[in-house]
Amino acid sequence: MIYKPRVFSISPGTAFLPHFVDALLSGTLIDDFAPNGDIQTALADSLIYVPTRRAARALRLAFVERSDTQSTLLPTIRALGDVDEDSFLFVENHTSALNPPIGESERLLLLARLIRPWRESLPAHLRAMFGTEDVLIPAHSADAIWLAQDLAHLMDEIETEAADWSKLKDIAPDMVAEWWQITLDFLTIITQNWPQILTERQRSNPAEWRNQALTMHAEALQRAQSDKPIIAAGVSGSIPAVSHLLKVIASLPKGAVVLPGLDLHMDEEQWNALSTSNKDKTACDFFDYAENIFSHPQYHLKKLLTLMECQRDHVCEIGQQSTIKKRRMALLSEALRSASTTDKWIQIVRDDYENLCADWSFIEAINEREEALAIAVALRKAIEEPKKTAALITNDRNLARRVAAELQRFGIEANDSGGIPLAQTLPVTLLRLILENVLQPDDPIAFLSLLKHPLTTLQQNRHRLREMAENFELFILRGNTGRINLCECDQFLEKWIETYTHDHDRSEINALDQQKFEEARLLCHLLKKAVEPLASLMKQEEECTINEAAIATVEVFENFGRNEDNSLAHLYQHEAGQALSKFLRELVSDQSGLTFHLCEWPAMFSALIATRSVTPSPGGHSRLFIWGTLESRLQTVDTVVIGGLNEGSWPISTRNDAFLSRPMKMMLTLEPPEQRIGISAHDFQWAMGMDKVVMSRALRVNHTPSIPSRWLQRIETVVGKQAWKQICARGEILRHWTKMLDHTNMISDVERPCPAPPLDVRPRHFSVTEIETLRYDPYAIYAKKILRLRPLKKLIHDPSAIERGILYHAILAAFCTQIKNPNAANALDVLLSIGRKEFDKFNFPPDIEAIWWNIFENLAPHLIQWEQSLGPRERYAEVVSEKIPIGTTGVTLSGRVDRLDVLPDKTVEILDFKTGTPPSSKQVRELLFPQLALETALLMEGAFPDFQDLTPSNLFYIPLNGKGEIKSQSILLKKKEEKTYLSAVNLGEIAWKNLIALITYYQNPQQGYLSHAVPMEKRHEGDYDHLARLWEWSSGFYKEE
Repeated sequence: MIYKPRVFSISPGTAFLPHFVDALLSGTLIDDFAPNGDIQTALADSLIYVPTRRAARALRLAFVERSDTQSTLLPTIRALGDVDEDSFLFVENHTSALNPPIGESERLLLLARLIRPWRESLPAHLRAMFGTEDVLIPAHSADAIWLAQDLAHLMDEIETEAADWSKLKDIAPDMVAEWWQITLDFLTIITQNWPQILTERQRSNPAEWRNQALTMHAEALQRAQSDKPIIAAGVSGSIPAVSHLLKVIASLPKGAVVLPGLDLHMDEEQWNALSTSNKDKTACDFFDYAENIFSHPQYHLKKLLTLMECQRDHVCEIGQQSTIKKRRMALLSEALRSASTTDKWIQIVRDDYENLCADWSFIEAINEREEALAIAVALRKAIEEPKKTAALITNDRNLARRVAAELQRFGIEANDSGGIPLAQTLPVTLLRLILENVLQPDDPIAFLSLLKHPLTTLQQNRHRLREMAENFELFILRGNTGRINLCECDQFLEKWIETYTHDHDRSEINALDQQKFEEARLLCHLLKKAVEPLASLMKQEEECTINEAAIATVEVFENFGRNEDNSLAHLYQHEAGQALSKFLRELVSDQSGLTFHLCEWPAMFSALIATRSVTPSPGGHSRLFIWGTLESRLQTVDTVVIGGLNEGSWPISTRNDAFLSRPMKMMLTLEPPEQRIGISAHDFQWAMGMDKVVMSRALRVNHTPSIPSRWLQRIETVVGKQAWKQICARGEILRHWTKMLDHTNMISDVERPCPAPPLDVRPRHFSVTEIETLRYDPYAIYAKKILRLRPLKKLIHDPSAIERGILYHAILAAFCTQIKNPNAANALDVLLSIGRKEFDKFNFPPDIEAIWWNIFENLAPHLIQWEQSLGPRERYAEVVSEKIPIGTTGVTLSGRVDRLDVLPDKTVEILDFKTGTPPSSKQVRELLFPQLALETALLMEGAFPDFQDLTPSNLFYIPLNGKGEIKSQSILLKKKEEKTYLSAVNLGEIAWKNLIALITYYQNPQQGYLSHAVPMEKRHEGDYDHLARLWEWSSGFYKEE
């Protein structure tokens, strides 16, 4: 017997699940639902299909809340799963005849194995199209996996739509562009090779298995014609196999289908226009056709009713809406009408639209942060009233996470039910850091991130390990120009200790230093032991398999995560740990046969895990929710915030398939990408039916201007200027509250710091180089010598002109000591030999050392020539002065001279080597840069005991830029326009007199250490600028670049 389809609909704005339960129990859905009045038995015999697992849980709760007794029997509730949901729980005994679906990782790896050699198998006529260029796709194994994901997506799409693969063969060369022939050849991987692999492994594609299971179940229901209630609630039928099942359910003796949000307000013209049979696809612009038909929110429901042979006016509506709610839904229906019929908008009579839209608000925030905070405020306000519920619905997971974080300032914990990528979870970040450090070493940030990761324990006490890591960072890594390799960290450490002990007297190395050495050695031992499985695999010359790489990776992962009790429980706990455990088991058991070089493994691992996500367990606030569009289906709350209403987010951007053009898809009878917009539009239409609606968007996303969602633009157009103005005004109130949250009273401008400490704590000694700092930036002296603060050394310390200067000074000092006569035949060889030894001590990164050594090799002959050009003299390098008093101030001064040369006439030349750009001679004579002048003064004051009674005759800068001939820059040579001549003695005397005046100035307790007392024309970033809050008060004479 054929029964008339029983189809119902619950409109947006009507609580779907409560009304569905009421309609079922009251007999509205199924006549004679409980013939003997035994509702409990009738419920227990019922089978209900819903779209998602979350909807299934909510429906169970709705039945419990509807029950008048403390206990109740529940119907069997199954989640069919929809296009986006991996929740297909549909397993019947009759599906045992089907080949089980292939695992996700197994499918990707098998496809990657087929893809990687594809370029070698190209037919000659297609390879000729590349000319002399190499075919670079795929470039490596990770590329093959990414391509495999695209292929898997294409397979799922074609099989979900029940399209015919064989039609690809019917696409003639003259029907597509020449380059598409390469694509068609590439697709033979899945049209010819892939079916053979599935047959050999007795597996099937997931989409094909689902289609067959649904079809077999539908056929079983059709044959059985059960008299028990079988109902599909809230399933839109976007999958053809699901649509066929719904058709069968609707025709069963006690079957019914309850549609979500069928639009009963659409006029017949627009409704009929949604039929694909009304268009000749080959005779119209396919893009416009897709925009008009497939992107409409009612397209899938129209398609389903057509399949079910059910007219729209035969669909019964469940639940009563208020008059204003009906008018509001009619308005929304008008706003979402097909683009081809929007000419009807001129006929709209905007009757009292201001009151009609009184429960709508629109937040237009400046950026994502403001939008997230405004949404949090709206949600917080919505649940102030007892028993009221609120939810954020958004496709933007970043926005969802921001809102969840902002809600915490109100003490509200809200779970993002949309989930997060598995790759971003705590255990996976540890695993990825391990792979990065082992297989892509030399990054100290990644090294420290691994050591300080919350799950890293190395069988040690967590707090003790953290202390060891911090000591290793501060004592060894920071300021080091080398690059640490996790597998060779012990060698890195021993080389550093060797350099450290060489640069310090044994008397300076105390017991604390020795303790730090031993702690660092213990840490390196633990690290080397932990990474041994991967390190051993790296030594193999042949390629490895996924199975081998995965086993070694898991061993290292567990070595790092095993706690002091030898437990691994914390690594695999909660949803993220369980999901990772399942993923790793898939890799360990892999038998795809794909081989690769181990250096490719980090990129391959990232590609394999990219599509995995983790859905949090139910929890969080009982009346406030954060949903993705899928999770929001069939849900009802009092206030909804629809967030991220920008093009590209909601709706998501459509993109053409990587392998098939639109015409090629049309030949295969596949629906265009716009059908996804139609599904998203239906979710939007459902959300807009809530009692109170807050829409939001950000003007800039990721620092880029955004475009408002097409649905926002349509609503703005339809409601009219006045109503839209009021909608925006209500949103502005929320924005105002957002700004007030972080509002503070007016803060007065920060004054330039000028601390004046007591005289007894002021410095009693200066070096020559500190005098320049005291003159230009006294506050830096205050911070360094009085507060005794030292800047934290950089973690990634790229060698700069400073390191090159230290290196060259060390080389020239050693050369000056070993070679007394630069005219010696072996002078150049000795200089290069010394240079090699000093370069080795510095442990520069290979790229820096290669460049700098080449520069030094070119510079060395010019250094010898320069030394020879100086003539006879006695050379003394790195001469250190004694501390001598500065007048009667009670303060002393000392310095170190790069080189003192004693000439035959017993006068002295002072040389200063510069690897950067030295100051001009005029600047030095004017004492703007007083270092050389003060070194001269020290010599005249007898600070160098070995050079008593010697007179300075000249001062030189020696530029060492590696650009050809070296020319000394005399400080005393003056230009013609300068009338007075300063000798070295005169310059030293003036510098000493000025120094006494400067020191005396700071012996006045009223005189403070002013920050940047003398602004420099070319300012270099100071170590203490942030402490002085420079940019808060210096806008008058410094402009930040």
